[in-house]
Amino acid sequence: MESPLTCLQGVGPALAKKLEKLGLFCVEDLLFLLPLRYEDRTQLVKIGALVAGSRCLVTGEVLLAETVYRGRRNLLVRIGDGSGQLTLRFFYFSRQQQAQFQAGSSVTCFGEVRRGQAGFEMIHPEYRVLRENQDAATNDSLTPIYPATEGVQQGRLRNLTDQALRLMQKTPPAELLPANVTDRLGMPSLAEAIRYLHRPPPDADVQLLLQGRHPCQQRLAFEELLAHYLSLRQLRALAETEDAPALTGGETEVARFIGDLPFELTGAQKRVIDEIVADLSEPHPMMRLIQGDVGSGKTVVAAIACLKAIACGVQAAIMAPTEILAEQHWRHFADWFRPLGIEPAWLSGSQRAAARRESLRSITDGQAKLVVGTHALFQEGVEFDRLGLVIIDEQHRFGVHQRMALRDKGVSAEGHPHQLVMTATPIPRTLAMAAYADLDTSVIDELPPGRQPVSTIAVPDTRRSEIIERVRSACASGQQAYWVCPLIEESEVLDYQAAEASYQMLTNALPDLRVGLVHGRMRPAEKERGMQAFKEGLIQLLVATTVIEVGVDVPNASLMIIENAERMGLSQLHQLRGRVGRGALQSHCVLLYKPPLGRIAKERLAVLRDTNDGFIVAQRDLELRGPGELLGTRQTGLPDYRIANLVRDAELMPRVQMTAEAMRTASEKNAAAIVRRWLGDTRPYGKV
Repeated sequence: MESPLTCLQGVGPALAKKLEKLGLFCVEDLLFLLPLRYEDRTQLVKIGALVAGSRCLVTGEVLLAETVYRGRRNLLVRIGDGSGQLTLRFFYFSRQQQAQFQAGSSVTCFGEVRRGQAGFEMIHPEYRVLRENQDAATNDSLTPIYPATEGVQQGRLRNLTDQALRLMQKTPPAELLPANVTDRLGMPSLAEAIRYLHRPPPDADVQLLLQGRHPCQQRLAFEELLAHYLSLRQLRALAETEDAPALTGGETEVARFIGDLPFELTGAQKRVIDEIVADLSEPHPMMRLIQGDVGSGKTVVAAIACLKAIACGVQAAIMAPTEILAEQHWRHFADWFRPLGIEPAWLSGSQRAAARRESLRSITDGQAKLVVGTHALFQEGVEFDRLGLVIIDEQHRFGVHQRMALRDKGVSAEGHPHQLVMTATPIPRTLAMAAYADLDTSVIDELPPGRQPVSTIAVPDTRRSEIIERVRSACASGQQAYWVCPLIEESEVLDYQAAEASYQMLTNALPDLRVGLVHGRMRPAEKERGMQAFKEGLIQLLVATTVIEVGVDVPNASLMIIENAERMGLSQLHQLRGRVGRGALQSHCVLLYKPPLGRIAKERLAVLRDTNDGFIVAQRDLELRGPGELLGTRQTGLPDYRIANLVRDAELMPRVQMTAEAMRTASEKNAAAIVRRWLGDTRPYGKV
């Protein structure tokens, strides 16, 4: 079944090239190109029984065909079957098409039923004009709708999968799952599941298929989740065979640093530090994820890990996804480490050439013991002297390849650097199991003493004037406030309250207050000045976009207003809310929304009102929006799954984990074949 696609009828080099865009390289790949949804063309529906919003197959006699001009040219074809009448509407048509619809001829069409001015209509349906005495044909199975790419139509994909299914009868794909697993879970055979999903019979439970819960879908989802999990465990196994510098000293320096801190570490921070110290002392690379809610104190834990590495004679590097967060880390670490005689180096894409050359020189000759920066850290031209520890903040913004690229910067005669990744987005257990199977996980599940939960309310934007008065009152009493807007400029497409418009409005409404503005399109130096002025109390009200989502720490800020809260994800709202509540004052978060609210928006805002627990927020966000949205960016942190869904199929993950561990010891060959089947050649995954 690994024959090239060109062995199929109708596939030449040009079509094969287009099919590669769908990840199709051999015949077996076609079997695993599964339908996105299904259409029921197995039975004709009477026109009189049509329901708006349904997609149906109907047949009728052409009663009238005419071209009308209503702003644009329309071809309207009226058909009837004795039970009712239906209009077919075409905006794009040729003379030949128009001539086909002769009064009295019969036509079969399939499309979505909509309400029109003169009753039900279909816009641009698929249709066939029948010959005299020809009966309307129905399909023997539900019609699959496949992922498409330019130049490859659905009909062509159905034809190719038909050919692949016929070949599968002669040479079925190998059964790679252990028989005891498929038997225990009551799974169909692989060939049976594939055939059913490509060509479901007319009596198939369409709702079950659309929900992705059919046993045949679950059979393939299980194998796909297993492939991804195995690939990440391969990465982990690879790391365990590699060398790393065993960092066994630095206890005195670390103890002195902790003793000089102006606060007491929490029990959770101490536990996680012990786990990190134990990992660093091993001669194999640490690969650890730290999860901690906003304000739980991950940065000081990272600082202690860096100090231990530096005290043991190696360099440490910290990478953050945005310049504003990287700058904040650089300032924190400079404040902590300068008294110890350690000057952190700074590296970012927007640096001036002279400053960049100076940073690169100090990194290469080992003078820079600690380097803080953005993704510029793993670009060409950056050479470390002796990189022993890599720390990546907000890991989900980068993804495995970028993480590996920075790690490979530190490969030396001593081996690979240790790696610590951090996220302030708490990750539900099943998602962490799937997304971070190559990492050990530590959780900082305790907030520093004295922190009060942030009080959260949702308010319609019709009460904006009340909120402005609340801001005036809070700032007059010596507190500070954030006003967050999703966009920078006014948009005609999206009716968001833009930051610049809000800044003007609030400056006019609150002439007695010092109002500042920070957004992502400002130059780094401008952003830095704005944030620093806010931190020093020179600005009382900061209007900002979501650039302040992570990292910015102003203890005196006790009020957070978030515009258009109904259009933002739960985890992002929780991150923004975490910018307040960092001091001793009771803090408040106001979610301004534009009514009326949809069902999901109502649920989302209710969750934030009811809890400050980031893990509960993350679980609900996962359920409402899916894993890609929860982790911030579709393109990096998580792989795309062809059939599996980490929310829907979460209950499969514990069994996937057990099966993977069993296969890695007893069926290593089959484990590798499953990874190859679903992910192709994954060698670059482990070696970037």
